[in-house]
Amino acid sequence: MRKIIALAAALLAAAPLTASAAESMSYTWVEGGWTQLQISSPGSNPKLDGGYVRGSFAIAEQVYVFGGYSQVSETYDLSDDFGRVSIKQELNQPELGIGYHMPFTDRLDFTTDIAWMRINDELTLKQDNWPDQSLKTHTNAGRVTAGLRGKPSRATEAWLKAGYIDGSDMDGEWIGTLGGQVKFNRTWGLVGEVQYFDDITQYSVGVRASF
Repeated sequence: MRKIIALAAALLAAAPLTASAAESMSYTWVEGGWTQLQISSPGSNPKLDGGYVRGSFAIAEQVYVFGGYSQVSETYDLSDDFGRVSIKQELNQPELGIGYHMPFTDRLDFTTDIAWMRINDELTLKQDNWPDQSLKTHTNAGRVTAGLRGKPSRATEAWLKAGYIDGSDMDGEWIGTLGGQVKFNRTWGLVGEVQYFDDITQYSVGVRASF
């Protein structure tokens, strides 16, 4: 976490504190791409791959609403003297929230948001000569974060957020997010983000269209 904070601080500090002709940061955009969830646990470190879509829409000068959906899965194939066993784990997560941003300079904003999220987890067991079995669980959670979003240069953005997440069937945990964007033009950009809480790290890479 200290490395993430130090890196983001260095990127944001590189942004000039004086007015410039650089394009302002947009809070209306849509995005989609690849995501991977890595879970650190004793004896194993499963990685679940999938995709995501999300977007943000400015409803006032400093207020925006946002939402998203991600789905990741992994299948594990095992075999023994009794036959073949296949275990599939699938996680999907919808999210809705509202945020606020306040400019410090032309290139640096303070941001804060609050969101509802639902984590749906499904395990499916397939075994030779046996009917399929499945187990489904879900967790409703709330998340509050605050951070900085800035433009180190005309064609790049970086953001850092830290906060707290808590909900049913889970202990409250601190959460941190580091992300960035390289813009090809006024509309299109390539986005990368890392999110960390408890023993879960999520990596995302996607394409964003800003309006």
